[in-house]
Amino acid sequence: MSTDPGLLDDLVARGLVHDTTDREALAARLREGPITVYCGFDPTATSLHVGNLIGLLILRRFQEAGHRVLPLAGGATGMVGDPSGRSDERNLLDDDALAANLAGIVPLLRQFLEFDDTANPAKLLDNRAWTVSVSLLEFLRDVGKHITVNQMVAKESVRARMAGDDGISYTEFSYMLLQANDYLWLAENEGCELQIGGSDQWGNISLGVDLIRRKLGRKVHGLTWPLLLQSDGSKYGKTAGGETIWLSADHLSPYRFYQAWMQVPDDDVRKLLAQLTFLSLDEIDGVVAAHAGAPHRRDGQRRLATELTTTVHGAEAASAAEAASMVIFGGSVDGLDEASFKLLAAEIPTSSHSRDELDTEGNLVPLLVDAGVASTKSEAGRLLKQNGIAINDDKVAADAVIGREMLRHDRYCLVRKGKKSVFLLRFGADGDPSTQC
Repeated sequence: MSTDPGLLDDLVARGLVHDTTDREALAARLREGPITVYCGFDPTATSLHVGNLIGLLILRRFQEAGHRVLPLAGGATGMVGDPSGRSDERNLLDDDALAANLAGIVPLLRQFLEFDDTANPAKLLDNRAWTVSVSLLEFLRDVGKHITVNQMVAKESVRARMAGDDGISYTEFSYMLLQANDYLWLAENEGCELQIGGSDQWGNISLGVDLIRRKLGRKVHGLTWPLLLQSDGSKYGKTAGGETIWLSADHLSPYRFYQAWMQVPDDDVRKLLAQLTFLSLDEIDGVVAAHAGAPHRRDGQRRLATELTTTVHGAEAASAAEAASMVIFGGSVDGLDEASFKLLAAEIPTSSHSRDELDTEGNLVPLLVDAGVASTKSEAGRLLKQNGIAINDDKVAADAVIGREMLRHDRYCLVRKGKKSVFLLRFGADGDPSTQC
């Protein structure tokens, strides 16, 4: 199978290469033909998060370039906890928690890569399969013997923890041995020649490269990418509201995921488009140039949010999130599809009402109170007199009636109070204020 000879150059151009063991040797090996590459994902939660996203996307880039990829779920290493990039020790996971976390992340790993109907299918592995049966004495003899303590304490992740007040436990100190053993096992059993990871993984990766050289006499490679940092140096990982940017819709809705990228600073738009999307660099430069001409429109952020939400949640969810976002921030409800209304119902105050209340004279004020738009009928009346209430896109007077013809998709009615407060009224069957969509 032919491979894309420009993959490494493209990664460099996108700012996705931080360290490599031997860049010229790696480039030469990639030019020779397909290579097997792995990236590990420890199941520390029931979902992966934005910090895992670059790894997933780089694996996908390798697969699309014709290489064989091995996403690795760390069922063994996840029980120990990686000290890299942390100032405190992770909580140890028991079997039940680990199983629940694996059940959450495995579908996400499958979502980003092709496992079927492809000439180079991805292969999902769990390092617990080859670790759980190894005794301590075997591990010390077969792995520990080939790695010096001097090597281990020279790693930045270990030095930083040793310099701290709480130090580092022997359990976490041993983590890099487990990861090095993973690379060794994959080199022996899967022909793996390249491990990739974030820059905080460089110590672990290089240790594995050295272990394979010592035990197997083989030259293998390592590559890391820069950590995903904001222009002020802080890590990306939280929404503006402080929520973790999870990749699972069960943990963070597509709308909130979309909004997280709408809030990025202008200075970060190009970098994030280059590192997290599959747009060509020429197209990215065009997006950035257009954005620079009218930054207040946030078109760069909108393209970033749309591309990423499409990649993570699918085109339909991205379209609904974009449409819902525009409505919440003042756009028209005209043309809003039902999927977008359902998404809105999960994100803004939503109340359920019976269809019996429609087309009834004087129903507006009671409905506004029931929906929480106003706390009392007198407040509702005052808002209406001040021209402060809009139904869908139109301002309404105090004597207006909410009727069936106002409903979108025969069910929804959007109410705006002033410029910033948005509410959704959802009408069920006659006599039934059903909340079912």
